[in-house]
Amino acid sequence: MALSQMPSLSLTNLRLLIQELGSASAIYENRKDLKQVLPSSNIKILDGMGHFDTFLPRAEQELEFCRKGRIRCLGLNDEDYPQRLRDCNDAPLLLYYRGTANLNAKHVVSMVGTRQITAYGKDLCRRFVRDLRQLCPDALVVSGLAYGVDVNCHRAALEEGMETVGVLAHGLDQIYPRFHRDTAKQMLGQGGLLTEYMSGTPIDKRNFVQRNRIVAGMADTVVVVESATKGGSLITADIAISYDRQVWAFPGRAFDTYSAGCNKLIFGNKATLLTGAEDFCLEMGWADDVKHQKQLSEGIQQELFANDYTAEEQLVVQALAKADSKQINVLAVETNIPVGQLSSLLFSLEMKGAVQMLVGGKYRLRR
Repeated sequence: MALSQMPSLSLTNLRLLIQELGSASAIYENRKDLKQVLPSSNIKILDGMGHFDTFLPRAEQELEFCRKGRIRCLGLNDEDYPQRLRDCNDAPLLLYYRGTANLNAKHVVSMVGTRQITAYGKDLCRRFVRDLRQLCPDALVVSGLAYGVDVNCHRAALEEGMETVGVLAHGLDQIYPRFHRDTAKQMLGQGGLLTEYMSGTPIDKRNFVQRNRIVAGMADTVVVVESATKGGSLITADIAISYDRQVWAFPGRAFDTYSAGCNKLIFGNKATLLTGAEDFCLEMGWADDVKHQKQLSEGIQQELFANDYTAEEQLVVQALAKADSKQINVLAVETNIPVGQLSSLLFSLEMKGAVQMLVGGKYRLRR
């Protein structure tokens, strides 16, 4: 707790110290002769160690607050610290957690989007979570407890009996927005609340941006439900991509403001087009019932050669069946179809659920 408060030390330096010395306790014990113990220490680290004791009283107060509030303090070396997040180079040194969910659940999906959710967005949240519950009931749903998409995802998970965790941009002594207190209370018994901030932390816009890296980092994948062309959900998507997480986005109508960001992600090959939980679970390998997963796969394979595909579409499908994925220019050569026409064919096949566009302009058959 004391280390995480030291403003003169960057997160990179703090993580380096813990990695080199093994624990925060070891850093404290060697704070006065750190140069001898760790010759690579720079002047900022050495100067910061000189002020270590200054931050201990506040840390002791916070520890007492956590004990009274049944809040768990998860350090980087704690086995219950989110493993997926720990592997990110800017993971918090310490997390404060209250709840029942396993933060290292086998399947974790983060769902994000606009605060100005539409009726379409609410329906997407309900349908996706409902279907996810049927296919992968042990999945953990993560979001930020904000207005709009966030709280609708949490509530959908609660209604379906799924665990859901809210990542906060402030301490666990308050809930913001306050209108979501009842939802937050429910989540304590069916999921939980997680933050890197101590109690008493003021509401600050910058903290919400910082919070997004936890939402992205602790999950296997990120789903963008609705988004304008700018906003926190697109920031979260970019962070997820930097962490090598797969990003999904629900498409919307061309001129709808709060689908423009999702459409942009899909168009720019930053996100995979998402139409429902079945394709999602198949692609992620999350279908809980192996028999059902096989049935879904067989159904899609049958669709690949259904009568409603044109002869040219069949050529494209057959070409893609020969490799895991292919660039459009390679497909153009193999099928002898011009790139412009091929783009239209691939889009049509994508809408029919036969083909998936990948990051980097590649295409492959749906699995």
